[in-house]
Amino acid sequence: MKTVIVNASRSYDILIENNSLRKAGKEISKRVPACTAAIVTDSIVDALYAETLSASLQQAGFHVVKFVFQSGESSKNLAVFGQILEFLAQQQLTKSDLVVALGGGVTGDMAGFAASVYLRGIRLVQIPTTLLAAIDASVGGKTAVNLAAGKNLAGTFYQPGFVLCDPATFATLPEAVFAEGVAEAIKYGVIASPRLFDKLAGGNAHNDLEDSIEQCISIKRDLVMRDEFDNGDRQLLNFGHTIGHAVEHCSGYSITHGYAVAIGMALISTAAWRLGLSETDCSGPIKACLAANHLPVSSPFTVEQLAGAALHDKKRRQDSMNLVIPQKIGQCVLYQIPVSALPDFIREGVGKEP
Repeated sequence: MKTVIVNASRSYDILIENNSLRKAGKEISKRVPACTAAIVTDSIVDALYAETLSASLQQAGFHVVKFVFQSGESSKNLAVFGQILEFLAQQQLTKSDLVVALGGGVTGDMAGFAASVYLRGIRLVQIPTTLLAAIDASVGGKTAVNLAAGKNLAGTFYQPGFVLCDPATFATLPEAVFAEGVAEAIKYGVIASPRLFDKLAGGNAHNDLEDSIEQCISIKRDLVMRDEFDNGDRQLLNFGHTIGHAVEHCSGYSITHGYAVAIGMALISTAAWRLGLSETDCSGPIKACLAANHLPVSSPFTVEQLAGAALHDKKRRQDSMNLVIPQKIGQCVLYQIPVSALPDFIREGVGKEP
C-alpha cells in the first residue's frame, strides 16, 4: 500500500493498493460515518465493479444507491449532469451523505461537479478505475462538464475527501484506454521527473505500476498545494492540453483525451524548439516516448481548425494564453502568447520536418 497525503483547502489521503476495491467501504468508513452513499458510474464500469463496491459499502454500514450513465465523453454534458443532480434529490441525499465517483475521468469530473453544487456541496470520494483518472481527474479537485463551445468550460474546484486507487481495476482496460493514461504519465515526466520519463520511454508502462502512479500523483499534489486554483505553477500540468483539447473538440471527441494530449505534447515541443523557446530539443525524445507507447504524434486537423478551437480554451486570458513549454526533460515553463500569434505557433508544430 502507498499513501499520498494532499493538504489543500481540504486535506485528504490517496490510497494506492492492488485489490483494494473490496475494502473500499472499510476505508471510507474510517473517514465518513455510515450514511447514504450514492455511487455514480458509467455503463461499462457498472457491469465490472459496481457490485463489488456496493457490497463493500453495505458491509461497512452504508445505504447504497446508484446512478448509471452511458459510457463515453459524449455523456459529459449539462443534460446528464442535471440528471445526476435530480437523482441525488430524488434519493433525498442530505449534507451528511456521500457521492462516490467510480470510473474514469468523465465519471470523476461529473460526479465531482455534482457533489460540489448539490446542496452547495456534499462529501465526495473518488475511486478511479482507469490509469488516466487515477493520475489526473481524481486528484486535485478540478470538476467539469463540456459545453458545445469547448471542453470543461463549466465546473468547479472541489477537493474530494478521500481517493482510493486500485490498479487491479486497470486489468480490464483495453490497451488503447490504458495508453491514454500513459500519455498523462509521460506529461508528468516531461514537466518534473526525468526518471519517470526514462522509465516510460522504454515502452514498459505496466511495470511497477504502483510506483509510477505514486510518482505522478506526488508531482500533481505538490503543484496543487502550491497553487490550488490554477493561477500559477499548477498550469504546468496543462502541458499538451491546450492543443490537445482543440484536437478533441475538432474530432467531435472521437479522438479521446489521452491521445489528443499526446498530439498536443508533440506539437508544442516541436514548435517550442523551432521557435527557440527550449534549451534543448525535447521533441525527438517526446515523440519517441509517445511512439514507444503506441500514442500518436501528429494532428489530422489544419492549423486554422486547431487555432479556432483553442480560442475557446478555458486557460485563455482576454487576448493572451499561457502555453507550457519544455525547456528540457523534467523542466517546463509557462510562456504567455498573444492569441493572434497562436496560429503561427501551431503552424511550427505541425510543419514538416526540415
